[in-house]
Amino acid sequence: MEFAELIKTAKVENVQLSYSGLPPIKGTLCITSHHLLLSSQPGGNGEQGTVELWLLIRNVDAVEKSVQNLSWYQTSRTNSSHQDTRVASSLGTITLKCKDLKVLQLEIPGMEECLNIASSTEALSSVDSVMMMYPFFYRPQSMKLKDGWQLYPLQYFYEQIASETGAWRLSCANGDFTICSSYPPAVIVPATVDDNILKKAARFRQGGRFPVLSYYHKKNGTVMLRSSQPLIGPNRKRCQEDEVLLSAALDGGGRGFIIDTRSAQAAKQARMMGGGTEPTSSYPRWKRLHRPLERGRPLQESFIKLVEACNDTSLSMDRWLSKLESSKWLAHVKGALSAACLTAQCMEREEACVLVHGAEGTDTTLLVTALAQVILDPDCRTLAGFQGLLEREWIEAGHPFHFRYAHSAYSHARLKQEAPIFLLFLDCVWQLGRQFPFSLQFSERLLLVLFEHTYASCYGTFLCNSEKERRLCKVKEKTHSLWAWLNQPSERKKHLNPLYAYNALVIWPSVEPQSLQLWQGLFLRWIRSSQYLDEAWAEIQRLVTSCEDAPEESSGCTLCHSQLDAAYPLTIAGTANEG
Repeated sequence: MEFAELIKTAKVENVQLSYSGLPPIKGTLCITSHHLLLSSQPGGNGEQGTVELWLLIRNVDAVEKSVQNLSWYQTSRTNSSHQDTRVASSLGTITLKCKDLKVLQLEIPGMEECLNIASSTEALSSVDSVMMMYPFFYRPQSMKLKDGWQLYPLQYFYEQIASETGAWRLSCANGDFTICSSYPPAVIVPATVDDNILKKAARFRQGGRFPVLSYYHKKNGTVMLRSSQPLIGPNRKRCQEDEVLLSAALDGGGRGFIIDTRSAQAAKQARMMGGGTEPTSSYPRWKRLHRPLERGRPLQESFIKLVEACNDTSLSMDRWLSKLESSKWLAHVKGALSAACLTAQCMEREEACVLVHGAEGTDTTLLVTALAQVILDPDCRTLAGFQGLLEREWIEAGHPFHFRYAHSAYSHARLKQEAPIFLLFLDCVWQLGRQFPFSLQFSERLLLVLFEHTYASCYGTFLCNSEKERRLCKVKEKTHSLWAWLNQPSERKKHLNPLYAYNALVIWPSVEPQSLQLWQGLFLRWIRSSQYLDEAWAEIQRLVTSCEDAPEESSGCTLCHSQLDAAYPLTIAGTANEG
């Protein structure tokens, strides 16, 4: 396929762009294989040739169009008379609803031009071939293709564990992806379990996702594992190798908890379809706990309802609160945080090992294991540690990004595989940052950037559904890494939290309804201005920087905190529960 075949009209003059918060801009609209470009004209906003819009077409979620016929009389003069001539024209309006929740409106003169731009944008935004996407064409001069891809290797994570205990080993049994197509080539498993046992245990788990180590808790030596559901089936099949693997993870006389992200009823129904959960008789040292979390279509519908409510500015207070509640989004946030807290409590307070799984083990399982690590581990709350966590627990662990984020909240297509699980994770992390504003080294801005690049990006980090697919597409050889860009000094500084202070303690969030809030920085981002909040954060950054530059013996820190309280009182007041 050639991109030129999809572009019916490449350039249109006198196009007017409108979107919330800014005055309309008139200029020349150009459409390329991956971008919509609009350059302002002289007299538009007074800046000739300034590019006002550079929109990645992959970011377009829905295209809505309408055409209005116009007519007027034009008077022409001759030597002896005036003559009125009726002139007919048309004006088309295209509304572009983007995956980052922005809504743009283009007014295009001419019916044919309007329809052509709309159809071309729809076709280009829905190109499904990974290797035709923009990351394979993006070549910034300041970066090299190899940069960033090896920043967080599993080998380094394993070496940290090996320095604490010899009970675990790095297995490369899945080097050719024949055991499990959604696992990375290397995984961490009990040292006493050989690769033959892993292969047989994989055949007993859905998709071959046998139990592997997700996190080692240095404080007490407990571990967190993740997997998919066992294929027990209605006949209650057993797998001795799987039982040996889970027994070896307990390391002697320990005990463990299985956190199932499905309800007990859903797990029972899954058994009738060939799946199920671990029976106590076969796994006597493991206790099963159910913490049902929504995924798939229900979660996608919740996201859509929330965005609809946020975009409707005509709602009364009562109606707005009713729509917010009926979307159930904050209920999903509470459920995810509750499941993660339970997992963390099992390890921290009960000193027990944990196995987390749902059905496939690629969605809510990763949501819980990743959140639990942010709660437990201060290293995962640093900028570098958080990026490493995303690499291990989402990207390499086989979360199907290509399937889950093909569309956002506006698309008229309703595909069964779409679900904003990763967005739910980012929202939960934002809630943690709001409740513990000193404990996360990164700011809300990083979470917003991650949300945007999940759905549409010029980097290859979130492409494909698994490490196997990324290798087949040569993503790491032919695209740039998002981490390389984020870790450039100029960018890194933008995403740091100026209030951060290292906190070695576990952070236990409140999940009470009054403690959870709507993530306004995301869901109301294009609806209400963030000018004053941005100014407050800029002032905080200035005060912190001036405090760091002050002599150690000065009393600048005391003064700084009183000034911070005045600059952003809600942040300081919210630190009462800080660990």
